[in-house]
Amino acid sequence: MQRPRVVIAGTHSGAGKTTVTLALLAALKARGRLVQPFKAGPDFIDPGHHQVVTGRPSRNLDGWMLGEAVNRAIFARASADADLSIIEGMMGLFDGSSSMHEQGSTAELAKQLHAPVVLVIDGSAMARSAAAMASGYAKFDPALQVRAVLFNRVQSEGHYRLLRDAVETNTDLAVLGYLRPDASVTIPDRHLGLRTAIEQGQSDLYERLARSAAETIDLDRVEALAHSAGEWYGGELPAVMPVAHQQPVRVGVAYDAAFCFYYQDNLDLLEAAGAEIVRFSPLRDAALPEVELLYFGGGYPELYGPTLAANVAMRSAVRTFAESGGAIYAECGGLMYLTEAIRGYEGGRHEMVGIFPTEAVMRQSGMTLGYRTVEMTRSCLLGQAGTSLRGHEFHYSMLESKGDLHYACTLSDAAGKSVGQDGLVRGNTLALYSHQHFGSHPEVAINLLAAARRASSHRQPVRKE
Repeated sequence: MQRPRVVIAGTHSGAGKTTVTLALLAALKARGRLVQPFKAGPDFIDPGHHQVVTGRPSRNLDGWMLGEAVNRAIFARASADADLSIIEGMMGLFDGSSSMHEQGSTAELAKQLHAPVVLVIDGSAMARSAAAMASGYAKFDPALQVRAVLFNRVQSEGHYRLLRDAVETNTDLAVLGYLRPDASVTIPDRHLGLRTAIEQGQSDLYERLARSAAETIDLDRVEALAHSAGEWYGGELPAVMPVAHQQPVRVGVAYDAAFCFYYQDNLDLLEAAGAEIVRFSPLRDAALPEVELLYFGGGYPELYGPTLAANVAMRSAVRTFAESGGAIYAECGGLMYLTEAIRGYEGGRHEMVGIFPTEAVMRQSGMTLGYRTVEMTRSCLLGQAGTSLRGHEFHYSMLESKGDLHYACTLSDAAGKSVGQDGLVRGNTLALYSHQHFGSHPEVAINLLAAARRASSHRQPVRKE
């Protein structure tokens, strides 16, 4: 089975992987190609931009969170009808969960997918040294197919020729072209990464990237490199079947500029288990949809604190849903929304839903970041005690308790070291700081829906005002 594919990797974070990937996706789509995007690692922002460009959901692949079998199966399923697939790497090519091994790295993923690698190099301040850099990356792991180089932030055609000649004279790598530095095609950055696609809105950014790529990148050679990848045998994902003779569970997914961090495969697994996804906006909507489960993903609620606070009707509806026994699952930004208040960087305090007696306080430094294994220490929405799954943490806020907090889970890092508790629980509400990838334990999708059914059958009637 032929699945043309290529990995876009960087020498380091900030080399320009996302800009190059978006430019290639946009330019290839403009050529009429069906391009399937993927993102290496635990990232929500880049996949959102991928989806806007291609019109196709971007899938996360991760050696540590998911492992080779699940990565290969996700890739096989998502790429089945595509002309070619582009996999954007994470950090530097060889950076992963440890400095001692390749697990979780872009290099590991490229080998799992048997995919050729295009190395993105920031060429703005070098010439012949680019050859030494490219050679080192290409030779570091002989089992890895580093096949080509693409330069970013190159000001002129003359500078590009210096870089190209240095690499092609001193290495066996192909040089596919370059992108010029251009502030008009730069996505603004902030404390957790790039500005999200939903915030970007309708923009000609992607069209400008497509034109830029078409002018200075040899797209024919990019496609030829993707088609040079070998035959593909991917495997199947573990089956997640709906519970027999059960009605679908309506799942209200909070989705707007404040809450937009969801793994597409989490939503797909919920649907496969019998969920009907219904989107709503805590920023704009005055009432909840008729649902049996609320799902609040991560995002940037701290940036929208005043608007979330001002939507008293929605905050009241969520609290009433919880107090009546409804099932709520939340992660990171969703957890922050369910606290009593969010305190921003400037000290402003914004009232939130108030299910948990704590406030989320933003910190200027002291980011919490890393892979996480989550294990249930008590039965909760995700499953019985002993259930475990994998994900990651990435936040600047911390909880400042105003009362007793009860936790349902313990956390350990990628090396297995304990890093504390997670999973605030109250009634049928479970809120974690860590983001979970259900692909690491697909049964949790079934568990969530089963818990929502049980909660719905015991809910107290909500009085209409």
